[in-house]
Amino acid sequence: MVPVEVGSRSLRRDRYMEEDAEVNQRLHLDLLKEIRENSQQRLMAYQQRAARYYNKKVKGQLLKVGDLVLRKVMPNIKNPQHGVFGANWEGPYKIKSNLVEGDLSS
Repeated sequence: MVPVEVGSRSLRRDRYMEEDAEVNQRLHLDLLKEIRENSQQRLMAYQQRAARYYNKKVKGQLLKVGDLVLRKVMPNIKNPQHGVFGANWEGPYKIKSNLVEGDLSS
């Protein structure tokens, strides 16, 4: 007994031509480099839009000597025994000196 899927005919299978398939495959391979370049350009444009949006929302803050600051605890130095309840910030630390002079508004 032959399964129904094997015995039934389909329009796609009936109209399939080997020569057309090879021509279409070669054409697609020729256009592959161009398709990749277009997708890279779209990705770069998206990343620039996202960065512009983020930077528009961020407000720079000028820190002075003597200000108290917190330092973010990175995952590689976080104590694994504390689990999800571990501190995300450590400090406060007092700023001793400025390493970079300048305006943050640019």
